[in-house]
Amino acid sequence: MFSPFCWRSRMALAHKGLDFDSVPWRFTETERLAFARHDKVPVLVDGDAVVVESFDIARHLDAAYPQAPSLMHGAPEPYRFIGAWTDTVLHAGIAGLIVTDIPPLLDDVDRAYFVTSREKRYGKALSEVTAGREDRLPAFRASLLPLRHALRGRDFLGGAAPDYADYTVFGGFMWARVVSPLELLAADDAVHAWRERMLGLFGGMARAVPAAA
Repeated sequence: MFSPFCWRSRMALAHKGLDFDSVPWRFTETERLAFARHDKVPVLVDGDAVVVESFDIARHLDAAYPQAPSLMHGAPEPYRFIGAWTDTVLHAGIAGLIVTDIPPLLDDVDRAYFVTSREKRYGKALSEVTAGREDRLPAFRASLLPLRHALRGRDFLGGAAPDYADYTVFGGFMWARVVSPLELLAADDAVHAWRERMLGLFGGMARAVPAAA
């Protein structure tokens, strides 16, 4: 399981203290999501409710389970910005460093789909996308300055305890950890220390998933 968006929802469910079953899914199995009128994961089935998109899943969990710790503290708007920054800046930076590590993890059908669709998106071969990635690591790490500032004097983006801001950003780093041996973060980076705290949450749920490294 390496989808950063699924990791957002997986962490959100654990935050709420909810038991859940995680069902494996492949890129080309869109017909299996027809019941949700959607073609991507995550999809949450909660009783009669079928909810798509990780942000809407988090909002549903806060509304349906108000007695459990809040994910967004009744104010979803700031989390929309965090999601937009993560999707357009952080994920783009990570993908440019790790996208070639993904095809070997896929079966033949999904590999062909992934390579074709991503090369169309980038307008170049995937090998060109990640070329010289070790040399580009310092620039990527420099791009994380907003995270370092946000973490000053606190353990989590949410403050003393994590919230949906942490899970949104963490999904991207978990994606990289699962698929790529490339170490995105320097050991002395405050973001690295934060990621270690995130890996230890909920009895080490995320850390228990094998890392590519």
